[in-house]
Amino acid sequence: MSNTTAAPNVHHRALITWLAVYPMITLTLGVLSPYIGHYPLYVRTLLLTAVVVPVVSYLGIPALLRAHGALFNR
Repeated sequence: MSNTTAAPNVHHRALITWLAVYPMITLTLGVLSPYIGHYPLYVRTLLLTAVVVPVVSYLGIPALLRAHGALFNR
C-alpha cells in the first residue's frame, strides 16, 4: 500500500489557489491601504504582491492542499 496521495485535478488546484489568494489579497489591501493608498498603482501592486505571494505560496496553498487531501483521499 502506498502512502502517497494523488495530486488534485486542475479544477481543484484552481479553486485551491483562488481560495488562498482572494482572502489574502482582501486582508492585505484592507490593512495596507491606509498606508500605501497614495502611492502609484504599480508601487501598491508591488508591495501587495511582495506580501501576498510568499504567504500564499508557503502557508495558504499548502494548508489547503492538506485539507483537500484529508477530504478527498480517504
